[in-house]
Amino acid sequence: MWTLLRRRFFDALIVVWLVATLSFVLLHLAPGDPVSAVLTDARIAPAVRAQWRTQNALDQPIATQYITYVSRLARGDLGYSFSQYRPVADALGETLPYSLLLMSAALVASVLAGILLGVIQTMRAGSFSDRGIAALVSVISAIPEVWMSLILLALLGAQLLWFPLSGRCNPALCGTVTGWRAAMDVAYHAALPVLALTLLLTPVFARLERVTLRSVINDDVMRSARAKGVRKRQLILHHGLRRTARPLANTVALSLPMLVGGAIFVERVFGWPGMGSLLVGAIGVRDYPLVTATAVIGCVFVVTGSLLADLVSVWLDPRSPELTA
Repeated sequence: MWTLLRRRFFDALIVVWLVATLSFVLLHLAPGDPVSAVLTDARIAPAVRAQWRTQNALDQPIATQYITYVSRLARGDLGYSFSQYRPVADALGETLPYSLLLMSAALVASVLAGILLGVIQTMRAGSFSDRGIAALVSVISAIPEVWMSLILLALLGAQLLWFPLSGRCNPALCGTVTGWRAAMDVAYHAALPVLALTLLLTPVFARLERVTLRSVINDDVMRSARAKGVRKRQLILHHGLRRTARPLANTVALSLPMLVGGAIFVERVFGWPGMGSLLVGAIGVRDYPLVTATAVIGCVFVVTGSLLADLVSVWLDPRSPELTA
């Protein structure tokens, strides 16, 4: 176990370094200038622009900037945001909890929905409901997250008026109520973005459960149990789901990049004040420290999730090949 942890930890460090380096290089190769993007007023004197560039080390060679960036990142210093006029850590600390709220709620809901759909399809294999769920899952998976968000926004928000169109809370209640009323208000505003992310991930888990359960239910052990009179529903709920836990954990880890990427677009569409909305705004003004820090934080989420999935797999099966890989 400890060997696995050490190996995965060093692998995670390499992945984070590669992501940080790649984001740094791509940002500096992209057209545009942070000075022109942030200091948009043409009346600003050239001397002021030059001083601003010097203060933010933008007049240094790219190699020097990269060394400074990596050394600060190794110390946990994410830099200073050009567009937010405050440390990057403060900006991310304010928006990160809202992104985690969306992603965690959507991940739990999509896993539960995928398991439920997979169980229904397995119990009713070949029936109309099985084919109908398979067709519905295929249609949902073919819709990009942006279009899915816009459809939900137009239908459930603008047309039916069931949910608010944007924001994290009612402007009349923000800062004036606390406790369960504030929590319920935030949950009410988060319903549509969580639903959009849930629909993004549910087809992945539904297909996995359908395929895995059908392969499990048809193996020799399950056939012997059914021949002894054990009902199919009991086999699926008490034995089949337990044997699908490990592939489900691995799929959760593999779906984390999709979840993080989808959250960026969903937050932007619904005006949710999370890390994704912050990232889109930072890209528009070439805020190098904020963009690279957001990419690194997203990478940390993914590699942490992969590590947890490996640990869950080992816990579920101590003979897991991860221990000897």
